[in-house]
Amino acid sequence: MDRLTTVPLRIGEWRLDPQLGQISRGAQVERLEARTLRLLQYLANRPGETVSIEELLDNVWSGVVVTQDSVYQAVTSLRRLLGDDARSPNYIATVPRLGYRLVAPVSPWSDEPPLTLRTPMKTRHKLSIGASVAGALLLVFLVMSGWPGGHSTAPRSVAVLPFLDLTTQEMKEEYFADGLTEEMVNRLAKLPGFRVPSATASFHYKGTGLPPARIAEELGVSYLLDGSLRESGETLRISARLVRADDGFVIWTSSYDVPKSDRVKIQDDIAGRVAQAIDSTVD
Repeated sequence: MDRLTTVPLRIGEWRLDPQLGQISRGAQVERLEARTLRLLQYLANRPGETVSIEELLDNVWSGVVVTQDSVYQAVTSLRRLLGDDARSPNYIATVPRLGYRLVAPVSPWSDEPPLTLRTPMKTRHKLSIGASVAGALLLVFLVMSGWPGGHSTAPRSVAVLPFLDLTTQEMKEEYFADGLTEEMVNRLAKLPGFRVPSATASFHYKGTGLPPARIAEELGVSYLLDGSLRESGETLRISARLVRADDGFVIWTSSYDVPKSDRVKIQDDIAGRVAQAIDSTVD
């Protein structure tokens, strides 16, 4: 087990005081629970390196029997304290299917602030005006292009998780389930005002067993669509459901019984029907 430092560290804009069990930034002080403190210490011990979930469980939760959910919750709590955003991290980045990486610079604490380039007053004034104009233009562009931050309503963002093949133990229909997943992504992406992560991003999470809330957070979506395939004789039953990411509630679900005939036609037909249903369900 790595020996964790007890001296104050500078982590990005924050000061970490292991002996006081807190982080501070100017007048802002945040107390850390023992496990959250140890998590930050361990990541700070390996800046820029990807640390696996298993390694964190072995070292931060040593001697305690917990699940991977404990790591996810601790990282979420730590991000909240640091004011970090999982979708655009300045401190803790998620490496899908591998673990986490502390991306903020780490160094021993000193009273001197990090070095910055000093700009003459007149130049700073001109830059400030230019930045304000650019920011205003960018905001107009984002609002007109349908960026969710330009409106008070929730974004119409949906990630399609890989559909599960539950037909047989040999998963003989897995290729069909994967094709259906891709077709769902394509259909939803064509709906006006929808943001849909690519199929490549969706398949990143296949078989990982990660909690839906974490997947939604990493992909930056408000809803998750998942489903499954079952069979009975010459009939396939395709089930689909739409889950709200923030509370895990199922807000729409449906099943479709189709014959095992033209697989491409089935994928196209079911994807179209599901997309139409979601379009009328998601505000």
